[in-house]
Amino acid sequence: MDWGVVESFIIEKMSEYRMPGLSLVFIKGGEVVYAKGFGYRDLEVLAPATPGTVYGVGSITKSFTALSILVLAERGLLSLDDPVGRYVGLDLRVGGQPVAVHHLLTHTSGVPALGYAEAFIRSVLGLDGLWLPLSYADDVLTFMRGFEGWVEAKPGERFFYLNEGYVILGRVIEKISGLSYEDFVRKNILEPLGMKRSYFRREEVERDGDVAVGYIVDREGRHVKSRFPYGVTADGGLLSNPLDMARYISLLLNRGVYNGVEIISSKSIEIAESIHAKLPYESITADGYGYGLMIKEDFLGRKLVGHGGSVLTYTAYMGYVRDGNVGIAIMSNCSGYPLSLIALYTLAYTLGYDPEKLEFRKLDKVYSKLQGVYETFKGTMKLTVRRRAGTLVVEYRDRLVEDVTPLTPVKVEEDYALFNAYTLTGRIPVEFRVRDERVEMIYERYKLVKVPKV
Repeated sequence: MDWGVVESFIIEKMSEYRMPGLSLVFIKGGEVVYAKGFGYRDLEVLAPATPGTVYGVGSITKSFTALSILVLAERGLLSLDDPVGRYVGLDLRVGGQPVAVHHLLTHTSGVPALGYAEAFIRSVLGLDGLWLPLSYADDVLTFMRGFEGWVEAKPGERFFYLNEGYVILGRVIEKISGLSYEDFVRKNILEPLGMKRSYFRREEVERDGDVAVGYIVDREGRHVKSRFPYGVTADGGLLSNPLDMARYISLLLNRGVYNGVEIISSKSIEIAESIHAKLPYESITADGYGYGLMIKEDFLGRKLVGHGGSVLTYTAYMGYVRDGNVGIAIMSNCSGYPLSLIALYTLAYTLGYDPEKLEFRKLDKVYSKLQGVYETFKGTMKLTVRRRAGTLVVEYRDRLVEDVTPLTPVKVEEDYALFNAYTLTGRIPVEFRVRDERVEMIYERYKLVKVPKV
């Protein structure tokens, strides 16, 4: 297999999004068949990233929390239908109906995201003026008091991704097991798998010699050194590396058995990777949610199971396709090009499919072609088309004024694209025509031509 195809794509996207470092491990048949680091884990000393570089994995942690709950259920210490109020000091009811463990596992409590994790991370990283000092899981429970006014559905009716729910599950694990959440996961998952360089605590990370420095890529593309937001852990506090995660993926692919030892039953794995809640939005990586796992029923005719994670300064994705016995773990020390898309590209290629034919790759190419500065007749007016938040925007700037208009895609082809721009005065169609090296834009009354790069 020519891994240069995948490597070229990764370097292209790292360059375009100014990503400092990235590490990837690919497994097939339970064995690591490809492992590589790209770029740098530390820009200050130009230390290269390796396949064993440690990063924060964010919400991939949720799958470890979910498996821990299933281990407790197998031991008869809880039922997935138990009301969580039985175990924590918060009477979690929605419309008079108690929220069960199952509802938190599947993000179907009926409570929309309360934003604790987003505010906590921004606070710790100093990204805005809000300060939300939540050091412990019980602090999050205190933060949640008064949530009743935000309820949107009865338990089990609707999917709302709720970080707070997984924090509560961490407290359930502690209450039942008598161990801290971190120690339970370590004893029951990390140690049996030999994941010796996967951590929750700062002091453990600081003793490791191959840890990525987290960065924020600012508006000008500069790399601003940052850090990991240590604190609450059950929803996103694990730090790991792709080589360790390869062991975890092997466990999932092998139905709960690793190196001949059953860590969790095949039945529990199958429950975890079954869709219990449909996503209320379209995603190319998932149709629904299981227990700490996202599921795509039809990825090139096969079932894709995985989960992503982000704490802004670190991002990660892990996924596997059992029909093919392949899996991937990928991590970076910044937010940039979605790692899930790099994973899909890699999985498609290794499964014998041309990854350049994937729909997101087609959009990638067209959007890249349409980006740039456009000008009207004799340069009387200039507009800039940029990629932002997965689509294109049109920007107008002068010395005093800035105006940014998002474009909604209607039809996107290799040589023609139609978007809509919505303003207070109505809908404006925006057309792009690609004619050899010339790109034209029709925007309201204007015809503009893309200015060639020099």
